[in-house]
Amino acid sequence: MHETLSQIALDHTDTSQKWWRGAVIYQIYPRSFQDSNGDGVGDLVGITRRLPYVADLGVDAIWISPFFTSPMADMGYDVSDYCDVDPVFGVMEDFDSLVEKAHELGLKVIIDQVLSHSSDQHPWFQQSKLDRDNAKANWYVWADARPDGTPPTNWQSVFGGSGWAWNPKRKQYYLHNFLASQPDLNFHNPEVQDAMLDTVRFWLDRGVDGFRLDTANFYFHDKELRDNPPLAKGAANDVPDINPYGYQDHLYDKTRPENIGFLKRFRALLNEYPGTASIGEIGDGTRSLKTMAEYTAGNDRLHMCYSFDFLSPDFSVEHFRGCVEDFEAASHKFSDGSSWPCWAFSNHDVIRHMTRWAEEGDHDTIAKLAAAMLLCLKGSVCFYQGEELGLTEAEIAFEDLTDPYGINFWPEFKGRDGCRTPFPWERALAFAGFSEVKPWLPVPDEHISAASDTQIGSNGSIAEFYRDFISFRKSQPTLISGDISFVDWSPTGLAFTREGEGERLLCLFNLAARAQAFKVPKNWVLTEFSPTEPKGRAISGPVELPPHGFMVARIG
Repeated sequence: MHETLSQIALDHTDTSQKWWRGAVIYQIYPRSFQDSNGDGVGDLVGITRRLPYVADLGVDAIWISPFFTSPMADMGYDVSDYCDVDPVFGVMEDFDSLVEKAHELGLKVIIDQVLSHSSDQHPWFQQSKLDRDNAKANWYVWADARPDGTPPTNWQSVFGGSGWAWNPKRKQYYLHNFLASQPDLNFHNPEVQDAMLDTVRFWLDRGVDGFRLDTANFYFHDKELRDNPPLAKGAANDVPDINPYGYQDHLYDKTRPENIGFLKRFRALLNEYPGTASIGEIGDGTRSLKTMAEYTAGNDRLHMCYSFDFLSPDFSVEHFRGCVEDFEAASHKFSDGSSWPCWAFSNHDVIRHMTRWAEEGDHDTIAKLAAAMLLCLKGSVCFYQGEELGLTEAEIAFEDLTDPYGINFWPEFKGRDGCRTPFPWERALAFAGFSEVKPWLPVPDEHISAASDTQIGSNGSIAEFYRDFISFRKSQPTLISGDISFVDWSPTGLAFTREGEGERLLCLFNLAARAQAFKVPKNWVLTEFSPTEPKGRAISGPVELPPHGFMVARIG
């Protein structure tokens, strides 16, 4: 265990304990952000070098995907030491320097915590698998075979096949919701909960400002080991339709009621460190929005959650409005409406939204529309590295794949490597300035042409639009904390109001590839107010929006 740095936590104490409400968070995938030592893989020193770029975008925080010690079977989401830095990313001192630099720049630091499962190389599992009587024997989910030798339940792995793997030494199966090399920890064991919370405290003492909880609804399993019932094909929204995982209604292998108790313990620990926050990843099929609301209800669970509902190919008024209204309805059911979402259109697990929605129209216009829409919603916002450049999904050849999910389901599903390619910094440099040697994944030509040095400072670029609209959002308290209410417009016109802080805003988004008009109610007087109209512009008559146009206006 490394020496803790409690003084770092004391030095950056935030007087505003709720900075996370309405915050804009920038996700960094460390393998792909910046290589500093010439091995073709991004690292912590590289992230630190590029933090001024991130801060200049105007975001409030960074979320760094896992950098812990790992055999990298699932690119770091298989942890073998929760309290150390993997050598491929650097050393602990590099992390401390990153935190210090981020705080100097006014950025909060959120790190990924993979609590539901470890690597099979973790010392805990190495001991647990030896026999049924050792001190760690009950730290993972073990179960006897059925009388015919088949797995204890019908539970599936997200990555394909049974969720159970056989261990000949113990003559038992162990549960793995993902790869067989990612055994699930047994959260029914209080010792496991204590150990995982100790790893969280370790990073709190080093000065982190929060945690993104991987698979936050997977911690507990059904103690009775009941089979999941079938689900109508196509009803799940978390996995490709070629994955049998989506054929089950996952009632017993995740989102168990006991999970709430652990989330309360987790929140109680964070409360010891004022100003820290948590984001839970929720993969719960059609129940995800309800689970998001339940897991953030009140003040004793997670601060905010996100789901995969907005990470789909659906680009429609019905979908966007339905997701927000469903969350709001669930929020009022579980609490006083204080549940809090964190909305995102892209991340490291899904096809980039610029590719998912590419057929809808002009690339740059769609990129700006999506950013404006996300930044006008009620909730916090998470951007994934490169979306501010309008990056599309990269085409990766099978021989270049590293993602086990894609390798298993190729070619019907090509995996997640296409959204994880290196960040393009400088157009004229080899590998776009990411590395001086061949990177771990290729840098596509279309990404090189969109490199950040071609966009920052360039009038009308996507990156400059992101900077301007993030700044605009910060200047409008109503967009940060105001209530949201949808207004009927048209099947391709999304309209909602944000109300609070003594004002009311109208947000209009034309999702159609044709112009359309919004008829202003007779008792409304509109004044357009946006990055392009900072002083305001009075509007008379219907609002005419061009294809994929948008507008924010004050309602008088």
